[in-house]
Amino acid sequence: MKIKNKSVYIDGIDKKILRMLMADARTPVLEIARNVGISGAAIHQRLRKLEKAKLISGSKFIINPKVLGYTTMAFIGIYLDKAVNNPEAVQLLRKVPEVIECHYTTGNWSVLIKVLCKDNEHLMHLLNNDIQSISGVSRTETFISLDQQIDRQIKV
Repeated sequence: MKIKNKSVYIDGIDKKILRMLMADARTPVLEIARNVGISGAAIHQRLRKLEKAKLISGSKFIINPKVLGYTTMAFIGIYLDKAVNNPEAVQLLRKVPEVIECHYTTGNWSVLIKVLCKDNEHLMHLLNNDIQSISGVSRTETFISLDQQIDRQIKV
């Protein structure tokens, strides 16, 4: 692995390691070592370098929200009165547990959020009571996701 101009260049071994961990982050280091053909210590060393270079930002378990009853996913474009309201609005959105992503955007919206709700009624309550009541929010535009077709990371 080499770092040049804030870009990280990874070799074939790094790619094999990353692909295995992206498929299953719980893959034991020794299993990766056997498949890649280097020692477990070398795998650990490479992983530390990739973390230090911030190519790897962690690992996590992915919860299936539908099993918990969250069947409505929506994207909400938020129009704010003034750009100076952005930080305050985002701080208040952080406190709303149904908000799972928040992005500053170009175009008409100031902020685009992704939310998970139990159903449409829950979504309507969230919009009316938690989001549109935030000071500076002039209006929202909501798009309900019918079904997610692609969910992947960048290819290595």
